[in-house]
Amino acid sequence: MTVAVYMITYMDRVVLSATTTDMRKELGFSLVTMSYIVAAFRWSYALFQVPGGWLGDKIGPRRALTWIVGWWSLFTSMTAMAWNASVMIGVRFLFGVGEAGAFPIATRSLSRWMLSTERGYAQGITHAGSRLGSAMTPRLVAWMIAAFGWRFPFFAFGALGIAWAVMWYMYYRDTPEEHASVNEAERAMIQAGGAARKSAAAATVPWKQILSSPTLWFLCVMYFCYNYSLSVYVDWFPTYLRESRGMTLDQMGNYASLPLLAGVFGDLLGGWCSDIVLKRTKNVNLARRWVAIAGFLLCAAATVPAALSSNVQVSVAFYCLAFFSLEWTVGISWAIPLDIAGDFAGSVAAFMNMCGNIGGAISATILGYMVGLWGWNVPFLVTGGLCAIAAVLYLKIDATRRIA
Repeated sequence: MTVAVYMITYMDRVVLSATTTDMRKELGFSLVTMSYIVAAFRWSYALFQVPGGWLGDKIGPRRALTWIVGWWSLFTSMTAMAWNASVMIGVRFLFGVGEAGAFPIATRSLSRWMLSTERGYAQGITHAGSRLGSAMTPRLVAWMIAAFGWRFPFFAFGALGIAWAVMWYMYYRDTPEEHASVNEAERAMIQAGGAARKSAAAATVPWKQILSSPTLWFLCVMYFCYNYSLSVYVDWFPTYLRESRGMTLDQMGNYASLPLLAGVFGDLLGGWCSDIVLKRTKNVNLARRWVAIAGFLLCAAATVPAALSSNVQVSVAFYCLAFFSLEWTVGISWAIPLDIAGDFAGSVAAFMNMCGNIGGAISATILGYMVGLWGWNVPFLVTGGLCAIAAVLYLKIDATRRIA
């Protein structure tokens, strides 16, 4: 269920980027106007991370995810009914308010169920779901646009989210003790494996301890670099292929999926590799820090030929390698809030994701101007530089320093 909601979050984001060219033709939006529309989601998504994480810690993931998935699914569908830029900006802002809580609350939903040696792989699987949703969406949307027009995908994906919210509320429980399918031996193993304990709603969030953690701040700046880079791919890669590389709608549907599909494998392998190192060495920093650094450095190296190659197949191949390497790091990064915060992982993950998505919001806001001034290569080259900075920042992230 958690993998499925991660898929839905990114399907609902990528549907906008996959329909951008057709939407602009009908509604007359410039590329800069589209930057503002994309940025409206990014800014609300960033600013409501902490309230969303707090909601999950306060009332428990079962109720919190049910409400927020229903909320953003409604505004996914309402995107299709927007008739001008102002309305579109308002709808996408409210869409972002709902989606903001998704990853922090989903992380919190795992905190009472995951063994410590399974966290990296679990986060890798869930984030792989989001990238699989991203990879599937351009092809699906291209077919839907050809058959029914650009508005139809928004209604279809909105309905999918509502269905998920109903199933989640029926099946999920906030603690193993509440779930009828969990036996006593399983509960004992989960508790012995370091899962968070006791009631579904956490005690008062210790913000003073959280905000005084050096690891948190290095984690947040690193995630700023990561998310700035991620948003360039998720928000703009289909548009880049059509408007810079001259692809048709059908070609875009095929090629835009490839880096995102490569990211699925990066998510799975990065988290899995981190947990394997942890099991064999019992060294949390070796498992988290150095495995992530390798991914960021390879992403930085692959981005240069990806952006500069004149051959579109070679370019997309290097973009696949770059995005695979970028996503190699994400399960590891999301395992660290579980490592250092336990029962307050939702709030810590929310703060990390807020800082990260400020990077995504800045990226969305300025990309239209960057392309107008310097062309499409520059935004991607900037992501390579930020990945190199993120690798350096990981040297200061200490996953052994727990927050009380």
